[in-house]
Amino acid sequence: MKRLRAQHLVVGSGAGGALTAARLAEAGQDVLVLEEGAWVDPDGVEMFSLEQMALQYRHAGVSPALGVPPVTYAEGCCVGGGTEVNSGLYHLAGEELVARWRAGWQVDGLTVDELERFSEEPRAALGVQPLPGPAPAASNVLRRGADALGWSALEVPRWYRYEGAAHTPVKQSMTRTYIPRAAAAGARVVPGVRVTRVVQRRGRAVGALAVGAAGERIRVDAEQVWVCGGAIATAALLQRSGVRRAGRTLSMHPTVKAVARFAEPLGAAEDVPVHQVKEFGADLSFGGSASRPGYLALALADDWATGRALMREPDRMAVYYAAIRPSGGGVVKALPGVRDPFVGFRLSRRDLRLLASGLARLAHLLLAAGAESVHPALPGGRPLRRAGDVAQLPAVLRRDAKLMTVHLFSSAPLGEDRAKCVTDSYGRVHGVDALRVNDASLLPSAPGINPQGTIMALAARNVAEHLAA
Repeated sequence: MKRLRAQHLVVGSGAGGALTAARLAEAGQDVLVLEEGAWVDPDGVEMFSLEQMALQYRHAGVSPALGVPPVTYAEGCCVGGGTEVNSGLYHLAGEELVARWRAGWQVDGLTVDELERFSEEPRAALGVQPLPGPAPAASNVLRRGADALGWSALEVPRWYRYEGAAHTPVKQSMTRTYIPRAAAAGARVVPGVRVTRVVQRRGRAVGALAVGAAGERIRVDAEQVWVCGGAIATAALLQRSGVRRAGRTLSMHPTVKAVARFAEPLGAAEDVPVHQVKEFGADLSFGGSASRPGYLALALADDWATGRALMREPDRMAVYYAAIRPSGGGVVKALPGVRDPFVGFRLSRRDLRLLASGLARLAHLLLAAGAESVHPALPGGRPLRRAGDVAQLPAVLRRDAKLMTVHLFSSAPLGEDRAKCVTDSYGRVHGVDALRVNDASLLPSAPGINPQGTIMALAARNVAEHLAA
């Protein structure tokens, strides 16, 4: 068995893990980062391409959360994690959400002002900013539709830098920002290593067991272990390590989609819309998705007789979504002898009604923006060409509805209420010394916004608390 040693072992290299590693290494700590996925050159793979799905997503971007209906989820699995594959839209949790977390989960000391303070450095490091010029046509669809209906729309800033006179966009993922910083400060980043269990001795984490890319067994001795593998992998690893209560409170943002076809080209294959519609609060929001031809074909597959003809002019179409903040919940369960955990999610009746309402409102939004037709990604859904057609959508989505998500969290929530929380208010696992969680798992509930900004602010807060101890 190969033996490694480190002062700090960081499991995972996504938004939480990369920031954790960089901050610790820059403070003079000895840091080892183990990442299950491969290193993929961010300049060597095209965003939202089939190649990217094969190289940088777990299971090529198709994993099931079983339920009625099931929810397909997509996770990054590579150095940089989800930051390498997401759309780069930046939000930070607001007062209503933070107050809910303080009251409902007893999160000590967490305020919006504190989150803002700990978000300042990540925002600067990632270059969070609005577009330097006009928004693309596919994004303006959302603004135009909202204006026509009197709804509220906003341009969401992104963690992008824009280079040269042409303002070429370069996403500031972890492999372009915090991973190089961590390495420059002395951290060791090792891809292709899957951590199978955190080793404990007398109630204290003392390292981990892992398996390398070639199947070699690895033992890591560490003074402190930071688990940052994402909501699914973190919960499963904690369970395999004896933290049985992890994984009982998984949450996500379930989404339903539709394809909108316009008279003019949209250029939607080139980028993801930056506008979102938040007229109905955090429980229901609208935005745009990746719209390369493969994604369009997938969204049109339920009515392929119509979809096949539409695919002759893919540049006139784009994929849009309605996303909800659910009241239902899910579970992650590590299974003996099985590499991947069971993931389940139960949507409440309220969630199904909200998704159906969201799909109807999305159709109205797109038609108000001038869409010639709207094609719901829904079995039996017919093309919608005028506002009156929207009434044909089902009042409640059926068990065969096609739902998906790219946002997963809350499987190891932070707070002092031990009946609900796996960690304390700073990510320390209750009942286990020297073991922390520092990723999306910590969010007590679905935030109703793109979560990376909040994840990184919480991660920065937790590292600062550790270094100050």
